Amino acid sequence: MLRRLRASGLKMTPQRIAIVREIAADESHPSAQELFDRLKPSSPSMSFATVYNTLAALCDAGLVMSLSLAPGSTRFDPNMRPHDHAVCDGCGAVRDVLAERAPPSSGMSVMSAIGFEARSVERIFRGLCLACAHEAASASAVRAATKRGLSGLTSPVTRKEPRP
Repeated sequence: MLRRLRASGLKMTPQRIAIVREIAADESHPSAQELFDRLKPSSPSMSFATVYNTLAALCDAGLVMSLSLAPGSTRFDPNMRPHDHAVCDGCGAVRDVLAERAPPSSGMSVMSAIGFEARSVERIFRGLCLACAHEAASASAVRAATKRGLSGLTSPVTRKEPRP
């Protein structure tokens, strides 16, 4: 990605290089705040504005893509190849989904027929990642067991005190 940064004509500052290295090595689609928080310990003089402005410049240069996967902050993706995304409703994790898709021209021609000029097509799959699905299943099992246990009681249990 540093090679693409040089080729884009953007100035190669130490802060910009640190940001590019961090995002290029990260498949989690971080937000500007997450990148800033990670970079701050090793670059204490770097401001949030520097991170945000650098990400905007990288987007403008076509080196990263911004994703608005509401709710939440804009996330940034260094993978510029066509792909879709899976978003976990539980923890907010975002993963790339490499998918076979129809040639872009077929989707674009449909958009043209309704008077809309699309610049890209993407799909977002929403649901639960494996960890959140497992956690949800465990919580559901506990609730069901608790409900079964409590529904079997028809009268309050009284405890008799032993007589002296």
